[in-house]
Amino acid sequence: MQKFKPGYLQYLLRRKVIVSFLFSLGIINPLFAQLREGLNLPNHDDKPYYFGIVLGYNTSHYSISHSPYFLQQDSIQTVESPNSGRIHLGIVANLQLSKRWDLRFYPLNLIFSQKKFDYTLKYPDPEDGHMTKSQKVESIVMSWPLQIRLKSDRIGNFRAYTLAGIKFDYDLASNAGATNAENLLKVKKTDFGYELGVGFQFFYQYFILSPEIKISNGLGNVLVKDPTLKYANVIDNLNSRMIMFSLHFEGGGL
Repeated sequence: MQKFKPGYLQYLLRRKVIVSFLFSLGIINPLFAQLREGLNLPNHDDKPYYFGIVLGYNTSHYSISHSPYFLQQDSIQTVESPNSGRIHLGIVANLQLSKRWDLRFYPLNLIFSQKKFDYTLKYPDPEDGHMTKSQKVESIVMSWPLQIRLKSDRIGNFRAYTLAGIKFDYDLASNAGATNAENLLKVKKTDFGYELGVGFQFFYQYFILSPEIKISNGLGNVLVKDPTLKYANVIDNLNSRMIMFSLHFEGGGL
């Protein structure tokens, strides 16, 4: 039987490793090339910033805290603010801070919403004889959110993300200055709050489609105190609550 010297065996082992490595490179490199060719917008993550448009649907209501007067009187039994839906649209600017983190700002964000107040009365209303009273508060809100977004690794043409941020709202249709006697209550023009959400990025050939859901809640008390409005006096605090379903069409940038 032929014997091999230890040095010769090491030489054969090194040669086998080198050949295997070169062979693997010959297979893996084309595979990576094919994978990269299958990626849409492969250089997108290299862009420092880009823009997009936002279209969506929202549902909103007010969170109501009763005033002490609500317990003292007996003519108004309940006051509620049910959910109602409207649309929103806007423009988003995205600044990539790092591979994982983005800073997002909405220079234009227009939210159409309608919030309703339903009162249940113990006695018929002297004006119309009804046992209920209702008021719809239409809002056209200019909202300016500032968000931080945390992104997952990109898996092919897919990625998930979470976001958190703050916002400032200005209601273009506020009835705060109205003198109409039909108003049961009045709502302030401005509010501020926070946003939390999740979303997904789907990379297409020319753009990114990002379905997103987020809560957008106000922290300020938007109720206008008016002692002449008895239906407003049973309320101490009004806080805006909103859930937003959005489609982001993003891309471009330099």
